[in-house]
Formats: sequence, C-alpha cells, structure tokens
Amino acid sequence: MANTLAMTEIEPEIRNEWIPAFESNPDETKDKLYVNVAFPYPSGAMHVGHGRTYIIPDVVARFWRMQGKQVLFPMAFHVTGAPVLGIAKRIANKDQKTLKLYGELYRVPKETLANFTDPITIVNYFADEYERVMKQLGLSIDWRRRFTTIIPQYSKFIEWQYTHIYGQGKVQKGEYPVRYCPACDQPVGDHDLLEGESAEIMHFVFVMYQFGEFQIPCATLRPETIFGVTNLWANPETTYVKAEVDGQKWIISTEAAEKLRMQKHIVVELSTLQGTELIDKTAKNPYTGADVPILPASFVDPDMGSGLVMSVPAHAPFDYIALRDLQEKGKYTDIKAIPLVTVPNFGTVPAQDIVEKNKIPNQDDPRMDDLTQELYTAEFSKGKLNDNCGIHAGKSVRQAREDVTREFTEERGSIIFHEMSQKRVICRCGGRVYVKILDDQWFLNYGDQAWKAQVHEQLPKVELVPAEVRAEFERTIDWLKEWPCSRRVGLGTHVPWDPKWLFEPLSDSTVYMAYYTIAHKISSIPAEKLIPAVFDYIFLGIGDPANMPVDEATLHELRSEFLYWYPYDYRFSAKDLISNHLTFQLFHHKAIFPDNLQPKGMVVFGMGLLNGMKMSSSKGNVFLLEDAANEFGADTVRMFLVGSAEPWQDFDWRNELVLSVKKQIERMWQIILDSSDASGTTPIDAWLVSRMQQRIAATTKCLCAFQTRQALQEAYNGVVSDLAWYRRRLPEGSSGGAVQKEIMSEWIRLMAPVIPYTAEKLWKETGHEGLVSFAAWPVADESKINKSVEISESLIQRTLEDIQSILKLVQIEAAKVTLFIAPQWKRHLFSIVAGAEDKRNVIKTVMADESLRAKGKEATDASLQTVKLIHSLSPELVSAIADGVDEEAIFQAASAFIEKECRLVVEIVSAEESTHPKAKSALPFKPALVIE
Repeated sequence: MANTLAMTEIEPEIRNEWIPAFESNPDETKDKLYVNVAFPYPSGAMHVGHGRTYIIPDVVARFWRMQGKQVLFPMAFHVTGAPVLGIAKRIANKDQKTLKLYGELYRVPKETLANFTDPITIVNYFADEYERVMKQLGLSIDWRRRFTTIIPQYSKFIEWQYTHIYGQGKVQKGEYPVRYCPACDQPVGDHDLLEGESAEIMHFVFVMYQFGEFQIPCATLRPETIFGVTNLWANPETTYVKAEVDGQKWIISTEAAEKLRMQKHIVVELSTLQGTELIDKTAKNPYTGADVPILPASFVDPDMGSGLVMSVPAHAPFDYIALRDLQEKGKYTDIKAIPLVTVPNFGTVPAQDIVEKNKIPNQDDPRMDDLTQELYTAEFSKGKLNDNCGIHAGKSVRQAREDVTREFTEERGSIIFHEMSQKRVICRCGGRVYVKILDDQWFLNYGDQAWKAQVHEQLPKVELVPAEVRAEFERTIDWLKEWPCSRRVGLGTHVPWDPKWLFEPLSDSTVYMAYYTIAHKISSIPAEKLIPAVFDYIFLGIGDPANMPVDEATLHELRSEFLYWYPYDYRFSAKDLISNHLTFQLFHHKAIFPDNLQPKGMVVFGMGLLNGMKMSSSKGNVFLLEDAANEFGADTVRMFLVGSAEPWQDFDWRNELVLSVKKQIERMWQIILDSSDASGTTPIDAWLVSRMQQRIAATTKCLCAFQTRQALQEAYNGVVSDLAWYRRRLPEGSSGGAVQKEIMSEWIRLMAPVIPYTAEKLWKETGHEGLVSFAAWPVADESKINKSVEISESLIQRTLEDIQSILKLVQIEAAKVTLFIAPQWKRHLFSIVAGAEDKRNVIKTVMADESLRAKGKEATDASLQTVKLIHSLSPELVSAIADGVDEEAIFQAASAFIEKECRLVVEIVSAEESTHPKAKSALPFKPALVIE
C-alpha cells in the first residue's frame, strides 16, 4: 500500500466519496468558514506552481472542516479577455512555437488541437482539465458552484455590479495612457501578456535642447538634474529623423516618432540624419543656457525615449563611467562632473563615489543596475539640491522634481512622454506592447480621494497574512489612479451603457466571491430574468421580491444562502496581485456592499520556482502538476508543497527532494500499521501521550495562523521524532503499549489536511468508520500533559546527545562515562538568572545574593555559562528547571538505558563531592561529562 502505484490505485475510490461530501450547504447549527482563491485562467495545463496556490487553501479548508466549521471552498474559471484569442490566432496561423507548447508540453491530442482555432474550445478544454487535476489532488471543492466568466448569468452579475459603480460616478470616460497591442488593436492587461507582466507605464519629461532650428528632446525621470548636465549622448550607429512634431521641428529616433503618434502627437518626418552628424556638435541647455557637447555612445538605445540622452555624470553611474571611458582615451578631458545633490553617506560626486568604491571596471558590469537604483533611491529619499541649482537650491529632490517638472511642462515647452519600464512587453498574440493614449476609454477612477479614504479606513479591519504586506496594500491604495476597464475585443461582458466595449479581465473579477455563494442555484434561472433589481435584492436586500421576474421563494432562498456565507473569511492569492486585483476588490466591495459584508481576511502567497528558476510556461520551465501527481502520488505532491515553505515565502520544486517526501509518507504508513497490534502498558507511555498533546496544540496553533509548513513540522517531523525516542526507551523485547492506538488515531487526523488520501485509507485500515475528512480534529488534553516526565526525558535526551557528540570527537576506546550533577548553589543561581529581566547585566543581580557573592569568580563564571545555557532552552523548560528538577534521581532511573545506548558504564556523581576539575563546569540540566 505504501508505494505510489498502490496509492494512485486507491485515489479514485476515495475521490468518489469526497465529491458529494464536499458539497457545502448552509447549516445554521454550525459556524461557517468561506475560503476562496484567485480563479485560474484556463489557457494551458497546470504546473506545480499552480499546485501550491490551490493546495494551501485546501489544507486550511480541511483543517477547519475537522474543527466543526461548515466550510465553503468553491472554484470557477476566468476566461474573460483576449489572451485566448491570441492563442487561437497563433494556432490558426500554425505558429510552430505555440503548436509545440500545446502539442508537446501540454499534450493536447492532435484532433483536439486542430479545433483550438476556436477560443471557446480552448478554455472549455482546459477548464475541464483543471477540474480533473484539482480533483486528482484531492481539493475539497464544491464543484456544483463551478462557472466561467462568460456565461450569461455571470455577465448579468457584472452588469449589475457596474450599474452601481457607474451610477456612483466611479467609472468615467477620458484620456489616459494604456498598455496597448497594435496587433490586437486594443489595450492589454497583465493577463494578456506573454512577457513583461510586471512592466509599468513610466512618465518621462521630454527636456528640449535647442540645436539650430531644431530641438532635441531628451527623456528623463529626473528633470531636476538639468543643473548637472555636462553633455548629451547620441548613438553614432543610429539613423535619426528630422520631424515636425505638433508643428515644431525635432530630432528623434524613428522608434520615438512612432511612439509619439500613439500618444496623440502629429508627427511628420522631414528627412533623416546619421548619428555621426550630431557628434561633437553642441546643443543649448534650456535652463542654464550653456552649450553642451553631443558625445558618442553606442549604449544609447534608439528604442528608449527619444533616442538621445542627457548626461549627468555626477549623479548617474552609467553617465559617469561612460565619460570616464572616453577620458581615459584622452577625449573630452575638459568636461567635469557638476554635482547638484547632496546626499548623506555619499561623496561630493555620488556617482563617482559609488562606482569607484565598488571597483566597477566598465558599463557591462552586472552590478551597475543595482548600484544605479541604490543611488537614485538614496537621492530621492534623502537628497537636497545644492547651490548649483539656483532658485531650487535647498529643496529636497522629491520637491524639486515636482517643481521642475511643472516648470518645464507649463513654461518651457516640455511634454510628458510615456514609456514601458521594460522593453520586452509581449502580448499573448505575439505582438509587442506599447503605450498609447486613448481618448474614449472607460476608466475606473481609483484616484477618487473619497473612495481611497473609504478603503484606507476599511483596510485595518482586514486580517492580512503575513502582516508585513499591509504596507504594500497602503501604498497601492495611495498610488492607484485611473484604470482602463474596457476593451473592444475579447471574451467577456459588454459595458451596458456603451456596448461596443467589453470589461477587461481584472475589472470583471473584483466581487465574484459573492457570486460563488449562489452560483449553483442561479445557473438555472434564464439570464434575461436577472435584471439589476434581482441582484439588488439578493446581495443588498433592496426592493420588493414580490414584483420581480424571479419568483419570490427563489429570491429568498438565494438571499439566505448569500447571507449565510458572506462576507468571505479568507482569500488566497499571489503577492504580485496586491498591486491590482487584491486592492481592486477592496475598492469594489466598499463601493457596493455594506460594512458588515466587507472582506475579512487575505493570505498572500510567494512565488514558485523550478530548480531555482521562476516557472514560465512560455519558456518551458515548468513541471506539469498532473505529471507530478502521477509520478509521486497526489499526497506526496501536497506534502512537498506544504512543507517546502510557508505560504508567503517562495518555494523551489526539485524532484530529488520530492522523492524524500514520498518516503516519509511510506514511513508513516508503516509505523501506523506496525502499531495496530500494540497492547499493555510501558513506563514511557505517559511521556508519549504528553508529547502528543503538545504536538496537537502546536499544530493547531500553526494552522490557525496559516503557518502550514511549521504545522507540518509539528504534525509529521515532531511526531516521528517522538515515536523514535519512545521506541528507544521501551524495555527490551517490548513493541510498545496499547496507548499507541490512541496516538495513531490522533496522528492520522493531524496529517489528514495535508495527505488526505493516505489518511482516509489509514483511517479505515485502523478500524474507524466514516471519512477522516469529517472526523473531529484532535484537541490537546491538558490533563494528559505530564511536565515532569517530559522534563526528565528531555534531560536524558540532551545528555545522551552530548555523550555521543563527545565520543565522536575523542576517538578513544571508551569504557565509562561520569555524569557530574550541578550543586544546589548553581540551581539557586539558575533561578535568579532565569528570573532576571536584563540578562546582559545579570552578574550584578547574581552578586546581590550574599551566598552567591561569597563564591566570587566561580559564581561570575557560572552566571555567564547559565545565560548561554538559558538561551538554548525553551522558556517552558527554563521555568521548569528554575522550579527544581531532581537530576540525580532521573539519571539513576535511566542509567541502564544510557549504558545500553552508549555501551559505557555510567557513574553519577554530585559535583560538590568531587575534586575532578571537570566537575566545576556542571550546570543545572547540563551535567559535566568525563569519558574514560
């Protein structure tokens, strides 16, 4: 049974029992727990990174179900948007990379793949695949509630939501820069991107330098550095264009000309000129009026900004090192860096300071980006402009940047130019994404200050795990502004007041957690009957149910179901969604639902790695979840993903480590079956029972705090360790007492949320009725906790480990070990040190005791050794030792066991009665040891 093949064979049988059992209905006799997770976009097969996303909430759901809660864990599939259209288009065009991805990596059958030119076929196929693999992994989902975001009933729900949002003036039409795919001819969001999902739109200032009758615009995020410009950079290998931009004559790159057109500028190209024609000419600084030379730089990218760059070598490490390279060749030696920002912990010329201190040899050094960011951050947060900056001298960099930007754009003819923060931002259709300004786009106005204030007020009431993500939520609420919420092309719901547009994916997935509560019942109601008033009654209790298209009894039933489950208790999602979805849903809940229906908690996940690298389907760096489950067994996959890291930490999937987890499950299986015939009693039984209560309490505490990895450490590693010690301590020939049966029952239940298939089988094998998934969670019994026996065993364990460590070091043919027990005065000293609030000045406290002061240096040394010992012990153990432990009696009782384990004669001696120099080092709970 322990091998993977056998476990795989029993999984379907257990799964068939689970599926109806996990259909969760309101039960007024129970407290509810509603957990949900970001629903997947089913455009490809699941990989092990997806696995943890869904397994962690399942562990939590199973735990609370066993705690007696009525638990809802639903699932749906997000198919809104254009990504799947791009996939269908690439398959229709027989794109070899796409065909290979879907045919080889995702193993879509040829006859099915031939139909993938239809996007609906793609999402339906993979939605079914997701459900099948999720079931294989044992997720305790109520599958009756499954839906996709393009069914008519869900679209009606979205229309209702936006009827409220639009009616409150929170959706507006306006002009705004958006990420845009020219190939698809529409805005794109994170879900639409093949590469560059984290890229943001950056807002540069074009600083205009006069060059004869033309102007040279230089894009900068730091316009305040105009006072330190020593030169411009042009790429001699680039062909630039002379163009009229909005009627003014500019010199720019061809790429910049096209980007400007997308940003609503009229660009007429007049002629071209080579970069070499600009080199060694001069342009006029628009602020100081100084002539600045144009120098050659092959690093200038014509595809960034205008294709020409202003140089501030005092404050830009790349500029400093580029100028240094030229000057080392004897060129432009008259150019000197002009410092303009004073920043703590940096020299007068900060860029020179950071480059030379780090011994950077050239611009290609991989550390350059990090050093540049370090300097820019330091200057922005702590820098002040110096006397070279005229009227702006003395201002913080933060303030000067705002003031100079306003001055340039309002008085000096500058424009704001929008650029992606990454060059390679690729749509799922395969086309490159640019920034485009749309003037008839619908936007969610997250910049509304009143709306922001409401969300800020609500956030402290939301439990966030881990707690440190709260600051990121606060920042996101602050910086969110307009968000383009509509598209012209894709799957999804049409904007009810402007049907030529559809809602984009992130905008139609903000309050769907409410829809889950009624999804299984509303699916049978014709969509045309689901007018906004129907949803008003279901979700807000507004209106007269007797005068609606849906019958009154059904409406009451739907509202009752919603109110039982809502608000949701915990939402699980990845940390990269804090900057959009997770914060968006707080805004939308606040706009629509009353205070008592606001989200209660969120758990934020770390990222998944495969062999140390970020998982990426497009790059082929994935291990399919189904393959993992088939190869190792569902429980092995679950246990590895739970045990590899806490949910909010990044985890790394490595097959060789997964194999060791499989062996751990096999070991548990064998231990439990081996204990099935245990009978009678043994002296060590009380210790095992006591330890189990501690494991139960610790596991429960960890799971309540979502510390799933630590919970597994307690429930598996801790229990295995305890059982190993128990067996070592059994009398010769004993296989253990009958108490093991009780322990095994508790152990199976502790492990059931993590390895449910194994737990179900073991539950039946050990004679229990029903499903362990619904069995009562073990509760620690305080009356069974025997602190004295635990302390005794802990002392024996620690001492035995010390003896064995010494034996490894001394490498002698040892025959005897002497244990010197600490004298009474050291026990008194231990109690004083343990009770001292300030352990750093404990000697003063010890010496206040007259009897210890009389011991002089011996007491001083013992104090320092005791502090070190206390730091290595748990607070509970320290407290127990301070209360007094009869070590001599413990060792006398265990001497035969120690002799058997070490194969040494054991002598127990009071340190006070010995003249052996080693005896003086004896401490409470740490006897001095002499091996001879």
